[in-house]
Amino acid sequence: MVLAMMDDIRVVLIKLADRLHNMRTLKFLSPERQFKIAKETLEIYAPIAHRLGMGKIRGELEDLAFQYVDPISYNQVKEAIESRRKEGEAFLAEVQNVIGQKLKEAKIQAKVEARIKRLYSIWQKLQRQRISVDQIYDMLALRIITQSESDCYAVLGIIHNQWRPVPGRIKDFIAIPRNNFYKSLHTTVISEKGHAFEVQIRTEEMHKMAEEGIAAHWKYKDGPVSARDEQRLAWLRQVVEWQRDMKSSDEFLSTLKINLYPEEVYTFTPKGKIVILPQDATPIDFAYTVHTEVGHTCVGAKVNGRMAPLRYKLRSGDIVEIQTSPGHHPSRDWLQLAKSPRARQKIKHWLNVHQRERAIEIGRKLIEKEARKYRIALKNLSEAELTRVASENGLAKPDDLLAAIGYGKYSARSILARVLPADASSGVSGAGEPERDPTGGFTSVIRRVFGSETSAIMVTGHDDLLVYRAQCCNPIRGEDIVGYVTRGKGVAVHSKTCPNVTNLMYEPDRRIAVEWGKDEAVNRQAGYPVKLAVFCDNRPGMLKQIATVISDANTNIRNIEAKTVEDHATVDLVADIADLKHLERIVTGVRKIPGVRDVQRMQKL
Repeated sequence: MVLAMMDDIRVVLIKLADRLHNMRTLKFLSPERQFKIAKETLEIYAPIAHRLGMGKIRGELEDLAFQYVDPISYNQVKEAIESRRKEGEAFLAEVQNVIGQKLKEAKIQAKVEARIKRLYSIWQKLQRQRISVDQIYDMLALRIITQSESDCYAVLGIIHNQWRPVPGRIKDFIAIPRNNFYKSLHTTVISEKGHAFEVQIRTEEMHKMAEEGIAAHWKYKDGPVSARDEQRLAWLRQVVEWQRDMKSSDEFLSTLKINLYPEEVYTFTPKGKIVILPQDATPIDFAYTVHTEVGHTCVGAKVNGRMAPLRYKLRSGDIVEIQTSPGHHPSRDWLQLAKSPRARQKIKHWLNVHQRERAIEIGRKLIEKEARKYRIALKNLSEAELTRVASENGLAKPDDLLAAIGYGKYSARSILARVLPADASSGVSGAGEPERDPTGGFTSVIRRVFGSETSAIMVTGHDDLLVYRAQCCNPIRGEDIVGYVTRGKGVAVHSKTCPNVTNLMYEPDRRIAVEWGKDEAVNRQAGYPVKLAVFCDNRPGMLKQIATVISDANTNIRNIEAKTVEDHATVDLVADIADLKHLERIVTGVRKIPGVRDVQRMQKL
């Protein structure tokens, strides 16, 4: 779909229209299909509509999907809004009359519209800021549509003269448009009665572009794309460029998700050029946005004239000057610092190329060392035999086989036994014994964490590798998992949703297929320790109700701790969980308790 969009944007317009129709009729499908389609809509289709500036379709897609992905939160937010709707609409009508009168006095022609913030947007803000509905500044909003850009700024002055603005809540997206070319003035003000409300000010043209985006000026006929639409599609070219360097569809999809919905900061070069970056971006992101080579050779940065570390989080308005050094190269640690998809992909590509070269060299040394024991030189080994063994292991060429040995996927001894003639290989025994590589790690370890055929986690195609659950995400039975070959420790098993997976999988040769074993008894007896954080109201009996729900699910609580701040409380607990369905049952039960705002699974114990 992404590739087709490059040639004809009507492809995605049709896909979005089709998905919107599907969402409107989703109630007729089974609950499993409803959840799957709604989740895909939230993760892919709504963000694509956002990047193309199609705010109207994006908003409807999000609200329709929200009620199927998280019906409990949907109903809680809906009830909270409906209980305040009558009062809010009355207040907005009063403010509309005041603004209409002020505009008439200033002889400015404009249309004033009132709205209440969408349910999904409210829920996102509640999750992000850990606040109650009463604390949302922009739940009530007015939209003023003027005749010209100069009138927009004049109206902003009128609004600020009438009501006191909230500091830090004034945003000028006309002077600096968003990545999807959204333009508008935003301000939040406080009324005489203490009510906070947002005001959006834009021209008719800006309003049409905000609602319909790329579809606003699209001519439904064959022909060249306009200059404005060409700019809107520029991010697609970046996506296609990233895809060329990615061997995994999962990696591409995760990168696409990050790039579809960026929260932005606006920085400047010393010459005043605007550089738009994701929120929490660092000088490394800035450097790679300027040029790939500037990123590779970056050694430091000056922010607003002062030296700043590479981990410094850039803020809107920062003036950034990158310092470079010829011969300097990216570090793997940069993946923890970089936030922009472009920077991360360039770093991964560089590391992948150079790490692979090193792995091939280590693999060659290991197999040469093993071959010398039998007085055989590596150059005497048949290229055809090496290719055959590589092919048997699903690899394309001998270099891939050597890289796999260097990474620790296979032991040099076991590979050599399959390459040598039968009489020569008869002495090659103990293929499963641990063997140190030149870096001090082990290339293969014949042990199992959980046993043999009834192992909790199995490595597809292998029965001689040490397998363990990664501590950064602690995956549990039922989750989608992926294996990563580590030197000296065996195969680390991560959840596919683990934030570290994106950083680790830049080396495709280290990825290995893993799956949950068939015998569930091993895990169900003891369970996996899982940490949960419950965000709730601070009231008597809350802790008892949470403990009761967990106890009723036949779950042991290992540890529990509650912290309170005024009327809010956070309850951290560690419970023994059998599998993903067991966890979902507990989370759903806790979220149904009155006063519970959210329940989150914490990755680290």
